[in-house]
This record gives sequence, structure tokens and C-alpha cells, in this order.
Amino acid sequence: MSPATAVAPVAAQPKTLTSRAFEVAMAPDPARVAQMRRSTLARLRLWAVPGPLAEDVRLVVSELVTNAIEHGQGTVRLRVRHTGSQLRIEVTDDNPAPAQLCAAEDDDVCGRGLFLVAVLSWNWGVSNDGKTTWAIFRVPEGRP
Repeated sequence: MSPATAVAPVAAQPKTLTSRAFEVAMAPDPARVAQMRRSTLARLRLWAVPGPLAEDVRLVVSELVTNAIEHGQGTVRLRVRHTGSQLRIEVTDDNPAPAQLCAAEDDDVCGRGLFLVAVLSWNWGVSNDGKTTWAIFRVPEGRP
């Protein structure tokens, strides 16, 4: 048998989309909120996420990080994953009490964060252990 016939043909590999992600752990300091907004927006631009969607994601990151800093415990972790058709935002802290959507009165200065998350994202929720609040955005077809 010649070397050319001894090698089995290699089957064509399916084309897979490489996932893009970043994760940041931070002290629960309110100054980190603006930093996470800027970092997220920079990464979304790098990933060519359309401007209006990137702005919605930036606002949701801001709200979720703020909630974790104000109501959570311990280190705050932000994870952003882009899998082609979806962007998933996860914010985790050590407080087992889950984030809850509440109704703010017209003159309240806070209490609308999760309402904004619910309106802007395709879906959102809280992990079973209550420590992670997540939001998912759909990315328009034809985008990386």
C-alpha cells in the first residue's frame, strides 16, 4: 500500500462559530459601574455589534452591575458572551436573595432597573441559587 492510499480521507469539518466572551470580577464599588459600561461597549464595538443593540446591552450591564453593588454581597462578577445569534449578560454576587422586579412610583428615584432589563432584553431571569441575574439579547442575522 502506498503512503497516498494508506491515509484515509479527512471528512469536511463543519464550520463552527467561535464564541466571544469576557469576564470581570470587581469589588462592590459604585465607581465600577461606569468602568463596566465603557469596557462592555468597547468589547461590543470590537465584536461589531450594531450600535442600537450595543447601547441597550450597555444600559442593561449598568443596571445589573448597579443592582449587584447596591443589593448584593461580596465580589461582583460580570460575564458577557457573544455566540453569534445571542449576547448573554450575567452578573453574579454572593447574595442568595434573588433580584426581583418591582413597581416604582412616578416620583421614586430608583427601582426601575429590572424593569429596564425586562423591556430591553429578549429574555432575563435569575439563577436557581439567586446569585446570578442574566439577560439575553438576540443579535440580528448576518452579524459576527
